[in-house]
Amino acid sequence: MLVAQGNLTEALRAYRDALVIAERLDKAYPGNVDLQREISFAQDKVGDVLVEQGNLTEALQAYRDGLAITERLAKADPGNAGRQRDLSVSYNKVGDVGALQGNLTEAVRAYRESLAITERLAKADPSNATWQSGLSGSYNNLGDVLVAQGNLIEALRAYRESLAIRERLAKADPGNAGWQRNLWFSLDKVGGVLVVQGNLTEALQAYRDCLAITERLAKADPGNAGWQHDLALSYERIGLVLGQQGNLTEALQAYRESIAITGRLAKADPANAVWQRNLSVSYTGIGNVLLVQGNLTEALQAYREDLAITERLAKADPSNATWQRDLAIAYSRFALVHLRRGEVTEALVEFGTGREIMTRLVAVAPSNSQWRKELAWFDDQIAALEARSQEAGRN
Repeated sequence: MLVAQGNLTEALRAYRDALVIAERLDKAYPGNVDLQREISFAQDKVGDVLVEQGNLTEALQAYRDGLAITERLAKADPGNAGRQRDLSVSYNKVGDVGALQGNLTEAVRAYRESLAITERLAKADPSNATWQSGLSGSYNNLGDVLVAQGNLIEALRAYRESLAIRERLAKADPGNAGWQRNLWFSLDKVGGVLVVQGNLTEALQAYRDCLAITERLAKADPGNAGWQHDLALSYERIGLVLGQQGNLTEALQAYRESIAITGRLAKADPANAVWQRNLSVSYTGIGNVLLVQGNLTEALQAYREDLAITERLAKADPSNATWQRDLAIAYSRFALVHLRRGEVTEALVEFGTGREIMTRLVAVAPSNSQWRKELAWFDDQIAALEARSQEAGRN
């Protein structure tokens, strides 16, 4: 209840109190398996709140303490599927924190441990949908970290393993909206890797399959904001691929379908940052297509809509690095349109504003190589324009 209310401090206190009580009881009644499990669950709850608070170091310690318990319990009763599942969950939580910390090697190791357990459970009871779903989730987790490592071939293999399981589950129970949504999620993952690999034809097919699922879900339950959100994302992804294929007319139509949906969601819940950011991404997509078409006036208008949203998000949460980076990139798009229009002075101003934001981000996280590259890009753009201005002045 306290976590749902956003009261993380009180929630952490409550979970730690529960942990202390469970540990005292365990000390009074040693060897009680149920108490051991309670301690492990309490450690996980503490870790979950610490993750929400951004305290990853202490969260990892809490998860590792829980893992030590689930390892002992699983070893003592290897035939107990519940104990094995608890162990799999513990490894997943350790992997999640490793991924958040950027310790990808540790994350892969933990996710592979979890995967090995879920594979055994699923193999021992192939008709158990819970084990099958857990196995598909383990493949997805592993795929996410492999993508972060740049290992796209192995990531795609993991995502496709997950997809195959979810296709079977969805086929066996077509009325189960949860299975259908999980299938959409796996198709979306596969499509994302295919886009990065440059396999746009297969990526487009994956996203069209996503669209077919989300259209059915949204039609069956039009008041479900989650289904509407997924539908909008499917249109956005299709727009991205069509744009890269050079099919600009259809790309523009897909982006506009996405904006129609995300616009309604954002209007209905203006405090929802996810809806707002998705709306800004769709405006960016439209602007990009219009820019390629040479329609600079409408491209600039689309980018203005994007900028207005990202400015609000960045102002509402100045510590959110994602919003701040989005804002810097939004200014760069303005600058590029000004350049296409021959407005060098205006372009310099926009590039300069974006550079200031990226400079602040790099100062906070100097080890972030992506941000350093983006700051260097801003520096290069400004230097080139300043040189161009000086050359024009001499002439």
